[in-house]
Amino acid sequence: MSLVRYEVEGDGVAFVTLDSPDTRNALSDALLDELIAALEDAGCDPDVRVVVLGSSHDRVFSAGGDLKAFASDAPTIDKYAGLDRFPRLYRLIGSLGKPVICAAGGDVLAGSFGVALACDLVVAREGVRFGCPEINVGVFPFMISALIYRNVPRMRANQLMMLGEPIDAAEAERLDIVNAVVPADEFDATVRDWAGRIARKSPLLMRLGKDAIDATRDMALPDALSSLQSQLALAFTTEDIKEGVAAFREKRDPIWRMR
Repeated sequence: MSLVRYEVEGDGVAFVTLDSPDTRNALSDALLDELIAALEDAGCDPDVRVVVLGSSHDRVFSAGGDLKAFASDAPTIDKYAGLDRFPRLYRLIGSLGKPVICAAGGDVLAGSFGVALACDLVVAREGVRFGCPEINVGVFPFMISALIYRNVPRMRANQLMMLGEPIDAAEAERLDIVNAVVPADEFDATVRDWAGRIARKSPLLMRLGKDAIDATRDMALPDALSSLQSQLALAFTTEDIKEGVAAFREKRDPIWRMR
């Protein structure tokens, strides 16, 4: 049976749902392969304008990596090769060209904390927890430490990784790890509202913008500014930027040409 559900709604929103509740959506090789494939499908589909990454489990977004696989007797070289799925997934989210919203309706732990941090926006349900408890079972959050250090202040990042104690959604919002914390009865509606609002923006300009962010985030400032200047000049050549300005002046909804 499929471990990841993929559905596209008419408003251009693709819902990618982790659906392995018996394993608390453990990030096994099989689940990661399906997740990567679903995101690649969303990236290639011209009708998809935004992706919502969620979970079918009512308490857990994902418990993180498959601990049984970590402790198995499989050859080390095979384990090493399998770990390539994590950086591929994180890079794919960044380079997808379409915004990805993490709908954190349950606890976001271990490797899935890295998935959330790789997303563009995170909407969390009140009461969910975020953290990397790997150290508690004799592991360390190696793969996600790069993402944590790019999103969380250094001392708090060390605390999360070295004590292995999670934080609640309210604290995650205070640390700017999540964008919004929403009561349970408003969570689904809020996620859909955010996705719908993004889907109504110019897909072309959104892609140019997200690609620019992905390309320049780790550049030195002078190099980043030079690259961004070129991207802005490219945006000036599109019909969508002209349509957007015209619609604003005429007080009407824009009709995106996507060129």
